[in-house]
Amino acid sequence: MGGRLALLVALGIDNFGSGLFLPLSVLYAIQVVGLPIAVAGTVVTVGKLVGIAMPAVAGRLVDRFGPRQVVIGSQLLQAAGVGVYLVAGNAVLVLVASALLAAGQQAFYSSVFGLIADTVRDGSKDSAYALVGQVRGVCFGLGGLAVAGLTSLGREGYEAAVALDGVTFLVAAAVLAAFLHVPHERHKDGEPAVSVLRNRPYLMLIVVTAFATFPVDIMLDGGSVYVTEVLHGPAWIPGAMITALTVSGMVFSTLVVRWTRTLWRTTAIRIGTAICGVWALASLGAVLVPTSWLPAYLLGTAAFLALGTLIGNRANALAEASAPKVTRGRHLAAFQYAFTAAGVLAPAVVALFALGPWLPWLVALLAATVAVAAMPYLARNLPKDAVRGDYGRIAST
Repeated sequence: MGGRLALLVALGIDNFGSGLFLPLSVLYAIQVVGLPIAVAGTVVTVGKLVGIAMPAVAGRLVDRFGPRQVVIGSQLLQAAGVGVYLVAGNAVLVLVASALLAAGQQAFYSSVFGLIADTVRDGSKDSAYALVGQVRGVCFGLGGLAVAGLTSLGREGYEAAVALDGVTFLVAAAVLAAFLHVPHERHKDGEPAVSVLRNRPYLMLIVVTAFATFPVDIMLDGGSVYVTEVLHGPAWIPGAMITALTVSGMVFSTLVVRWTRTLWRTTAIRIGTAICGVWALASLGAVLVPTSWLPAYLLGTAAFLALGTLIGNRANALAEASAPKVTRGRHLAAFQYAFTAAGVLAPAVVALFALGPWLPWLVALLAATVAVAAMPYLARNLPKDAVRGDYGRIAST
């Protein structure tokens, strides 16, 4: 099995397991462990917050041992968390299990993009990230379909889904350990290490990425609230919008990257983020749409948002290419906080629907506007090869 195929197989298996359990994390604590709803939600959330500290550790481990070892370790850590879930009988064990899973997941995202880059060292990293995203998206969806059937069996089905999730982590780690061998280039003694906190352009990249991803997080967390509570539309629309967003990413990611390969990465991100900003404005306009036209209008806006995310999906490639080689692991680990920050803040913004239907969409529009306005700074100050991406590679050949 070749290295690239091994990577795709391992990450596909990993995400199939994630699709099995991520939708069940709180529900399992309620249905199987027997915790009250409020306690289950609180305990799982606290466990996830504990895991947020993991990237700082994972980044140093990547720089020392390489991303492959850390990815394998993250999968074993998540398998351990699943094992604790299976034996959990109280809130304390659920907290431990949630923290282990969250820490493993944070370590995974802190190292997997470096592993992808090392595996496709001489190819288009933009296309590689898009292909991995497609494979992971398809397998996550298959896991979601599988868990829908398993949970219909009752308690045994829930336990089977969690156990199978643990097995997938172990199998994925075994595939990487056995079939993927990529060299890890450690920096030479005396070579200066660049601190993330002193790398102002990279810090700006983290902040800008958080702003750029904010509209999508608001849609994921607040789409159902907006449709049902504000617009009083059909309850099936939010699920259909998320499905449309997911399917478009699975089908068109690599095609869009290929079509836009002559764009600088910063330009692609800027165009995509601008489209997301227009989407936020269009979402606000839904309050003026007649009820009979509402489903078609909202699904149309979802397609527009999908276009923006597909074009602008270059942030991970830009972050990997911009990170200094000596401290690449620490830089990529810190970069994951952009997505963490957006995900943590999005529910608070969704709560602004209580004050007015326009407030969350105004915040989303402002976030996109800030990201678009800051993009020229990144284009000037980040490494030129990182900014130009495939364009630079094509021009040089």
